[in-house]
Amino acid sequence: MIQLSHVYKVYPTQIEALSDVSLEISDGEFTYIYGASSSGRTTLIRILYGAEKPTRGEVVVNGMNITAKGFNKIHLLRRSMGIVFQDFKLLKDRTVSENISFALEVTAYQKQEIRKKVSEVLEKVGLQQRERDPILALSAGEQQRVAIARALINDPPLLLADEPTENLDDQMTDDVMKIFSDLNQKGTTIVFATHNKELIQRYPHRVIYLSGGRRVDVKIDEVRAGE
Repeated sequence: MIQLSHVYKVYPTQIEALSDVSLEISDGEFTYIYGASSSGRTTLIRILYGAEKPTRGEVVVNGMNITAKGFNKIHLLRRSMGIVFQDFKLLKDRTVSENISFALEVTAYQKQEIRKKVSEVLEKVGLQQRERDPILALSAGEQQRVAIARALINDPPLLLADEPTENLDDQMTDDVMKIFSDLNQKGTTIVFATHNKELIQRYPHRVIYLSGGRRVDVKIDEVRAGE
């Protein structure tokens, strides 16, 4: 599903965000990319969906070598994944349904197909009664669920999430994490960037630990203990 081999990312300011990172994530895994501020976790997520290019190294996602010379299929890469952001990135002047259907309206889907898919993903996130509501009428937790529904509209095998629970209270976090767990149990591969040790303690999965842009070998029990 995902392979990184000796990946470096150095910005023009000479800040090295990633340094010699290698990792593999298999189909169906739920994996945390864990680290403190400036650890490189967000840079890694951005590289996985093609928003950043590594300075060196090889990245393969869903069978596509996205660092190969001449790679020009970012649109196909992103159709094979869903992306959930910390700040939701929803259209504030649109309804719930319009936010979710937006990605399909530029494709060959017919209106009837779009309505059916929107209803299906809203049921998955427990918002089937909010389809026509304006986004600003929803709580932060409900908006994040809309963002998850939008990420799922194309039935992607891979879901990337960058701090998706950072701005949520405990109950909203529980609701969102249950959605992620249910999706993973049904086969969706999930890569979840976080700096929250407590979250990892409450919802344990595989952890890839970054520190100062480097991958650090650490046992999950050590992460849980705060080491």
